[in-house]
Amino acid sequence: MAFELPSLPFAYNALANRGMCQETLELHHDKHHQAYVTALNGFVESKPELQGKSLEEIILMVKGKPDMAPVFNNAGQHWNHILFWQNLAPKGGEIPHALSRKLVEDFGTIEKFKADFKAAAASQFGSGWAWLVLGSDGKLKVTKTANGSNPLAEGQGKVLLGLDVWEHSYYLDFRNRRPDYITNYLDKLANYEFAEAQLQSA
Repeated sequence: MAFELPSLPFAYNALANRGMCQETLELHHDKHHQAYVTALNGFVESKPELQGKSLEEIILMVKGKPDMAPVFNNAGQHWNHILFWQNLAPKGGEIPHALSRKLVEDFGTIEKFKADFKAAAASQFGSGWAWLVLGSDGKLKVTKTANGSNPLAEGQGKVLLGLDVWEHSYYLDFRNRRPDYITNYLDKLANYEFAEAQLQSA
């Protein structure tokens, strides 16, 4: 069974008045994410050892193997983007009660969580991701990963939120102002209801 590009959970223009224009979503989803899926399916087709494996199994199987780096990068990016589309919402930015309580418990304040997340996302050199994860110790923490890696591959915990800081995710809307993109995400686009559901299902 070939991997497939998931549909966006909202219309292409649904985030335009929240800082992510239709052209950004069309390019990011239809071109960039589709390219990762297409490349991954090509690798699976040519490598019998990958066939019949889930996306998560492939990521963990090829992690750290230099000869499998292209497989890891494309599988990781497919996994990351599946989460990313769910992390965005037309009415994002509102933090529901249970998640708010947990953020305050583990970070001290909501402002401290946002500051930590902004610092991680802004300081990721080059391409990569910033994450809010629930660690194995039951505590929320902010992490970051380079390129196509993710908390699954690095054993950081269960993902609640993930922000793509590759330039193609923000350049049309924010040019080179990555910090503004991050702030806009946290305040206007982040699907905290999805994050709370992830927390409650852990």
